[in-house]
Amino acid sequence: MVEILSFVLLFLLIALVVGRVLMLRRRGINVFLFGATDKSDFILMPLMLFMLYVVLSAIFPLPLPPILVYRFWQAIVLSWLGLAICFLSLLWFAMTLISFGESFRVGIDKQAPDKLVTAGMFALSRNPLYIGLLCFMLGMFLIYPNLSMLIFIVLFAAAIHRQILREEKFLRTRYGKAYEDYAQKVGRYF
Repeated sequence: MVEILSFVLLFLLIALVVGRVLMLRRRGINVFLFGATDKSDFILMPLMLFMLYVVLSAIFPLPLPPILVYRFWQAIVLSWLGLAICFLSLLWFAMTLISFGESFRVGIDKQAPDKLVTAGMFALSRNPLYIGLLCFMLGMFLIYPNLSMLIFIVLFAAAIHRQILREEKFLRTRYGKAYEDYAQKVGRYF
């Protein structure tokens, strides 16, 4: 039951992103910019596909080496806690998309950057979207406590942190003092 609900939440997360992308695209805004400034950005796509495969392999009989899917523990309470974390992260993620308005981009938009967003969820964290994603993945790890999810989370967290540092550098250059003032008031993560 928990596995099926986790898949539903993952589907909803993907649907939120796709829905926002389609909405902005209809308004003439190019959202997917990953790889435009750095070709190494594409590492996130295989990581996401790997995670999706791991989640699907817990529900359907997909081939993975046993060492990658061996559960570290069998605790239904932790699985339900993970599901709750995923649900709350999904809400956080949705509120962040609302806070973004039309500024939502996947990657750094050097051609047509929008205004600096500091309200809504961005008053709590400079990177609320990434916080939501990382917490969602932590919840998934509690549901699927195995080596493949652990490897994914470590690689995903490193990729996200790298992206945050790159975005901060761009934002400092683009918005100057306005971004510096914002960074003084609101933490990188919390």
